[in-house]
Amino acid sequence: MSQSERRPEPPFPKQPISPPGLEQKMSPRPRYSLPDYVGAGKLKDKVALITGGDSGIGRSVAVLFAREGASSALVYLPEEQRDAEETQQNVEDEGVNCCLIPGDVSDPKFCMKAVDKCIDKLGSIDILVNNAAYQQHQEGLDEISLEQWDKTFRTNIYGYFYMARAAAPKMEKGSVILNTGSVTGLEGSKELLDYSATKGAIHAFTKSLAQNLFSRGIRVNCVAPGPVWTPLNPAEREHEDMKDFGSQIPAGRPAQPEEIAPAYVFLASSLDSGFISGEIITILGGQTHFA
Repeated sequence: MSQSERRPEPPFPKQPISPPGLEQKMSPRPRYSLPDYVGAGKLKDKVALITGGDSGIGRSVAVLFAREGASSALVYLPEEQRDAEETQQNVEDEGVNCCLIPGDVSDPKFCMKAVDKCIDKLGSIDILVNNAAYQQHQEGLDEISLEQWDKTFRTNIYGYFYMARAAAPKMEKGSVILNTGSVTGLEGSKELLDYSATKGAIHAFTKSLAQNLFSRGIRVNCVAPGPVWTPLNPAEREHEDMKDFGSQIPAGRPAQPEEIAPAYVFLASSLDSGFISGEIITILGGQTHFA
């Protein structure tokens, strides 16, 4: 496969998806498997619980974790079942176990049940990846309904808190919590007021939780990407707004999930990052400053 096929650039064709968005219907399909990546047993016998694990960054993280020896429990919305089953097959093809846990992370009772099911099915929880997200572009402040504001916060930051609160008491020394932030949490986005606010909250939550859990031997870090080719954006945006997605950064294109996932492997591996906690790693395609 050529580089242009592996890393497609704008303009992109119209995407036939709507929220929450099935990755199976996207064209070009997001790249997640990173075939040249060779595992080294960095996460051997570990168990990861990954929210938003059905597609996008979550899918690629699950696959690369599997290549490093970690089994996964994938949390996703029930309507994303087809994507989740495809991810499960890819993870199991790497020779490890994978269980599916459909549900909504904005429900604290579900989050507790998800952690319990992960431990019941896979034996432990060593890595929590908070990755589930909701966004909806709106041009003006007055167009953001109270319902949208509430849903964005309940999914993006309440869900991270609920999962961390449920998982941390059951994690052993050496365990890891990884959060997915965003460049929007650093520089804002005029049409993503609520989403950007939650991502900024995730960054602060990461640093605070890292301090809170350090004495218990649990590291907490965050990956904050720029534009990434996943279902999240094309599912809720018009084609005219998406055809040049990612062209504004120096790379001239959005990242593929497989270009983001290795950072999660690095932060999950105590061999690589055992002295790192409370950090936000930005992956911005060459962008080094904000306007």
